[in-house]
Amino acid sequence: MAPHVLDDAALDALRSGFAGEVVAPGDPSYDESRTLFNAMIDRRPSVIALCETVDDVAAAIRFGRERGLEVAVRGGGHSVSGNALSDGGVVVDLRRMHAVVVDPAARTARVGGGATMSHLDRATQPFDLVTTGGRVSTTGVGGFTLGGGSGWLERKFGLACDNLAEAEVMTADGTLVRAAEDENPELFWALHGGGGNFGVATSLTLRLHPLPAATLAVLLWPPEAGPEVLRVYRALLASAPDEVGGGMLFLTGPPEEFVPEHMVGQLACAVVFTYAGTLDAAREVLEPLLALAPHGRMVAEMPYADLQSALDDPPGYRNYWSAEYLDDFPDAAVDRFCARARDMVVPSPSQHVLFPVGGAVARAPADYPLPWRRAPWVVHPFGLWADPADDERARRWAHDVRADLRQWSSGAVYLNFIGDEGEGRVIAGLGAHNLGRLARVKTEYDPENVFRLNHNIEPG
Repeated sequence: MAPHVLDDAALDALRSGFAGEVVAPGDPSYDESRTLFNAMIDRRPSVIALCETVDDVAAAIRFGRERGLEVAVRGGGHSVSGNALSDGGVVVDLRRMHAVVVDPAARTARVGGGATMSHLDRATQPFDLVTTGGRVSTTGVGGFTLGGGSGWLERKFGLACDNLAEAEVMTADGTLVRAAEDENPELFWALHGGGGNFGVATSLTLRLHPLPAATLAVLLWPPEAGPEVLRVYRALLASAPDEVGGGMLFLTGPPEEFVPEHMVGQLACAVVFTYAGTLDAAREVLEPLLALAPHGRMVAEMPYADLQSALDDPPGYRNYWSAEYLDDFPDAAVDRFCARARDMVVPSPSQHVLFPVGGAVARAPADYPLPWRRAPWVVHPFGLWADPADDERARRWAHDVRADLRQWSSGAVYLNFIGDEGEGRVIAGLGAHNLGRLARVKTEYDPENVFRLNHNIEPG
């Protein structure tokens, strides 16, 4: 779709007093500025406002509203749905607002709205402090946290939003408000899972936790070993300490030194094992899996920031993801899950994943709009591929994975794990019992639904 062409006078009006950069079609940086993680998304905004200050954010929102342009908000640009861009609209791009200020005494980090996990983790690492982040370093902190925030450390330290101490939010009318337990508490509640529905999060303050050492293990077997490996993994998790994170998955064998040559480029079964602690402590828990004689193995202690970036997903691929949260994972589910891995696009960076939840996630007493947090397991078909000819196959695989496991489903879903799957899935992600309360918060802060490019909550 061709973007709406704004005249020079309109662009000059936005540029006047704008600390950042205003990018329009025809500018040398336009195509680079509109590139997202999901290469399937090809949207052409009328203007991209690369904000450097909160005043820039207010100006960009006001510019879009005055001209009737759809407003998109970009943090990390990692969402599979591509909602960080709008065809013909204005993009409030936060990527230049990525500063992280750590207070080691208070154990908090104030994070700019455009920061990625890498910005956050590299800033906290010198103090041996961490908070739950996404499973890759390129994810934006803002969208990740406001959607709930599931990551490697969640079983030990809770979800990212459980560690949210306060947020500064630019609302649709250009007002900067603080949300915390003692100020705008209803907005603060809604930000724990409601995403970007209520405004632009220009900064977040997150609680940090001591973590001087972390351990990562990646173990690989041939795909036919999957059912046995998964049964052992399931038993291990039943009694695992909260320090254990990771997942069991099928993937294309990567060209890494620890991977046997015959497994490179072929479907493989893997366990990614993360441990919030030392290698010696991790090895004791990991022993049942090591006893299965993996064909490829890498086990190492490392700083958490290095662990967090060790398994980054490559950009530039076509993406389709989905998820199903499960109340139970019996042997029949094990067999179905493993069998369906054969339908994944291989070779590709796709992953056929089972993540454990539990631990601090399930124990949290908070009543936040996160109905999926009590489920002990989640299956996550995570599709990345290069050839458009594989589009239908990749989508069908994701849908079939969900269908295979649905009889054990809790019915809830983490919205950051899915794209646009319809209103019913949005309700499943927020909880039907929360919708009225969320709609009231939406009405107070965004009555005209300016911020609608998301898993949308309509005012009501």
